[in-house]
Amino acid sequence: MKKVFIDGSAGTTGLRIHDRLNARGDLELLTLPDEQRKDPECRLQAMKQADVVFLCLPDAAAIEAESLIDQTEAIVLDTSTAHRTAEGWCYGFPELSEARKAAITHSKRIAVPGCHASGFIALVWPLVEAGILASDALLTCHSLTGYSGGGKSMIADYTREGRDPLLDSPRQYGLTQQHKHLKEMRYITGLKEFPVFCPIVADFYSGMEVTVPLFRSQLQHGAGPDDIRAVYEKKYKGPVLSYLETMEEGGFLASNLFTGKDCMAVSVSGNEERILLTAVYDNLGKGASGAAIQNMNLTLGVEETCGLVI
Repeated sequence: MKKVFIDGSAGTTGLRIHDRLNARGDLELLTLPDEQRKDPECRLQAMKQADVVFLCLPDAAAIEAESLIDQTEAIVLDTSTAHRTAEGWCYGFPELSEARKAAITHSKRIAVPGCHASGFIALVWPLVEAGILASDALLTCHSLTGYSGGGKSMIADYTREGRDPLLDSPRQYGLTQQHKHLKEMRYITGLKEFPVFCPIVADFYSGMEVTVPLFRSQLQHGAGPDDIRAVYEKKYKGPVLSYLETMEEGGFLASNLFTGKDCMAVSVSGNEERILLTAVYDNLGKGASGAAIQNMNLTLGVEETCGLVI
């Protein structure tokens, strides 16, 4: 039986990973008492016992943890931003290509993709790969997310009695265009320029809807929306990431369509000239803990969806 240690298990992502793994009979979860959770020596000893370590820490703490994980033989999956474009770490998005999936399977250092970045990359990379979008394309991305993505402090802000009335409406953030996911969004897709990124948090717990709008004139070689559909349909056949012809209901598309689940779906809407590419998933699922577990399953050679809610 493989042993798993979650470093940072008290955070939102760590808690969901714990819940998913705790229900499995093929793994043993190693835990530390509350008073030892931040003790470096206690953490190191747990990591040395583990076959798999999840880092569910803030970026700076994840970087500091390198001195600990370098002393272990464990497979390490980092859910922070710290290593997503770092040399020696494999970017954990297996659906992008068979080569990437194989690299994840044999890697011991895996960076779990960011929540916003996951949708953008799922939509854009296949089109760059297919030559439908040029690497110098100038893109815009809108992302609507539930407040759980902001962690414990934001969850507390939204759920406390007598909360700020401004939280009743959706709020755009990342206004300086310096969001921490931008680096991987450009790097993994091979784009030369960062997209204009407009993330919005709203008053629902979890769910994410990422949209990339395109003019047909931005597409290469006379391609149109049907060509994009064909690319997605060929690449995304599940079980975790799928192409759906439509996800709307009554002319609306809900950001929390897959809340509580670990899957993602992409679709193409709009018309022949103005095209909307959309990915819908749970920011805590395929956008975080679900993706982490999926990658772990690949490294352990078990069913890719084991322990996931699809």
